[in-house]
Amino acid sequence: MELYLDSANLKEIEEGFKLGFLDGLTTTPTFMQKEGITDIDGTILKLSKIAPVLQIEALGNTAEEILAEAERQLALGLDETKTVFKIPVSLEGVRACKLLRDRDLLVNVHLVYTLQQAYMAMHAGATYVCPLVGRLQDQGHDALALVEQCVDAVDIYGYDTKIMFSSVRHAEHVRNAINIGVHTITVPLKILKQLTENNFTTVGTDQFIMDTRLMMVKVKEAINGVNPIVSEDTGLTEAIIKMTEYGFGAITVVRKDGSIKGVFTDGGLRQLLVDKGRDVLNIKLGDLEYREPITIEGNVLLNEANLLFKKTNVDTIVVTDNGKPLGMIDIQDLAS
Repeated sequence: MELYLDSANLKEIEEGFKLGFLDGLTTTPTFMQKEGITDIDGTILKLSKIAPVLQIEALGNTAEEILAEAERQLALGLDETKTVFKIPVSLEGVRACKLLRDRDLLVNVHLVYTLQQAYMAMHAGATYVCPLVGRLQDQGHDALALVEQCVDAVDIYGYDTKIMFSSVRHAEHVRNAINIGVHTITVPLKILKQLTENNFTTVGTDQFIMDTRLMMVKVKEAINGVNPIVSEDTGLTEAIIKMTEYGFGAITVVRKDGSIKGVFTDGGLRQLLVDKGRDVLNIKLGDLEYREPITIEGNVLLNEANLLFKKTNVDTIVVTDNGKPLGMIDIQDLAS
């Protein structure tokens, strides 16, 4: 099934064709008018250099006028093998289709709302026949049944015509098109972006990325470069200020020789205030008792830090280099 982008927004079009696998672009005068485009010919030329195949409108009240408009557009410098002329279905429209096809030019007969219209376009040799699914459904019609009937007509009677599923409103329409077996679909960029989205895929991908990170990144490479340390002579009030400046809920308290005395946490602060009241703010960190600090060497892989987090049930671990603090790793850093 061919996949076309349906747009006249240059930014969208450039973004869409960076994918590298879109088959072409469909656009309309209505799209262009909404985008504020006034130089239609210039825009068409620009789009023809972006899209592998460009489908543009050829309008006229008679078949001869439609043919003349197509020839005028080709004279701008368009490649006739990569340009499809879109013609609204009508008696003059299908006659124009035959005239264009007799010259080996490509034609999309669109604005199709009935099987009879589609049949006339197929029999006139249309390269594409384009029912408007969203618009038909807006009017309460069974648009999917019409598209299926058009596909069946091509298969049964052997017409050399591709049925294009258009007026796509949501991702479900793309699934409908695939199930019906249409030959071509044209999709707005907003819907195109949704086609690869799935929450389970996102969750699985995130898990793969995190697990790969655990096996490849060293602990010292994951810390944020801030080393929240204070000396044991630091007062508790100053320590609170330092914790705020560092942006950690803990600080490493070091002795004069740089070795680790312990880790002071915001949880420990709250407990001190409960146990001893405001007077505790006047003491120094070296006067407090500390449990053996949980540390990890910076050269080991994050996987070891992950295991240590699970074993100790803490949120922050001191990272060391030969026993001297390098910084702290937070449990959130494992997934960063």
